[in-house]
Amino acid sequence: MGIHVKDTLIKLVMPVAIVFAGVGAFMLLEAGKPEPEKKSEPPRPLSVYVNFAAQADVDLIVLTEGEVRARTEVDLMAQVAGRVISVSSEFTEGGIVSPGVTLISIEDTDYQLALSQAQANVTEAEVGVQEALAAADVARKQLRHADQASPLALRKPQVAQARARMEAARASLAQAELNLARTKISLPFDGRILKKLVGVGQYVSPGTPLGRAFSTSVVEVRVPLDDTALASLDLPIGFIASSSDHPLSVKLSAVVAGKEQHWKGELVRLDAAVDSQTRTLFGQVEVKSPYGDNVSQHGMPLAVGLYVQAEITGRRVTNATVIPRDALRAGNTVFVVNADDRLSIRQVNVVHSSATEAIVGDGIKPNDRVIVSSIRNPIPGMRLAALEDESRASIVANASGL
Repeated sequence: MGIHVKDTLIKLVMPVAIVFAGVGAFMLLEAGKPEPEKKSEPPRPLSVYVNFAAQADVDLIVLTEGEVRARTEVDLMAQVAGRVISVSSEFTEGGIVSPGVTLISIEDTDYQLALSQAQANVTEAEVGVQEALAAADVARKQLRHADQASPLALRKPQVAQARARMEAARASLAQAELNLARTKISLPFDGRILKKLVGVGQYVSPGTPLGRAFSTSVVEVRVPLDDTALASLDLPIGFIASSSDHPLSVKLSAVVAGKEQHWKGELVRLDAAVDSQTRTLFGQVEVKSPYGDNVSQHGMPLAVGLYVQAEITGRRVTNATVIPRDALRAGNTVFVVNADDRLSIRQVNVVHSSATEAIVGDGIKPNDRVIVSSIRNPIPGMRLAALEDESRASIVANASGL
């Protein structure tokens, strides 16, 4: 019995003793290990891309857009009645119009007969005048000794009546000639056909629409301009270009046939009134010979109905401070890396901005390092590591036009 109790105690005590021995050994090892070396490092600076503010003479560029439209666009109308007997092969949508070339011919048989009748009436009226003059001459000779011969006795009213009939006959002849000429329909300018509304065999009457055409000598682009654009152009409301006040050059562009096309135009006038709904003013850009001499670099005409982007060259700013457009933040602020490589947040006065650059007034000086990359949670005075994004020379080169 005693031996059994002794074995049981040994089985219970031995595991507990082993655990305590292990814990004690661990505590001895932990107490004897050397202390780790503690290092105190400052926060790493944030890497940002910067560019240098440049100083240059800059031509301000105003960006706007508008739809191309013809300056002269007319409806072709019949002025006489008749059946259409022929139509030019060019009288179709997109057809080329030349001045004086017949596009539509109306049957003229009736008008030829009317002309012959009018010519005969003129001849008859001229004979009547000669007869009236001869009768008046005879009456004057017969009454040369009469003291108070009346105008009727001298046949003056008869002569006046004969002359009036002759004038009426000549007017009828002119009308007959005009009606005959109106059977041949043409246009007085170079142009293109927009719509064709009549064909051979169709009967038309005066006022019947036959088609629509436009002149290709000059096209216009109406472009909206806000107050900032007006300031950049430095033009008054109601401006009209004259010989002493040259129009501003305009570059027009659009993607046509998968290619970027460019055309040259001129800003020739500004509206005299501001649109009450949009609070904008419209300018008129003219492009001469858009289907001839002034096609794009790829030979594409500036077609009517095309929607184009316009770049208008405005006034020149001398010694302007230019920064990349990406450096301009919300609220007209600019992040700058100062001489101590720390963040400086500056409020600036924006004179003008485009898609790539901005002209600023107070707040930025030439050669300041402006930040063009994004910064999350910017704090004034935070440490920065500046990485140059572009060379200063490229910024100055790009600043020649804004």
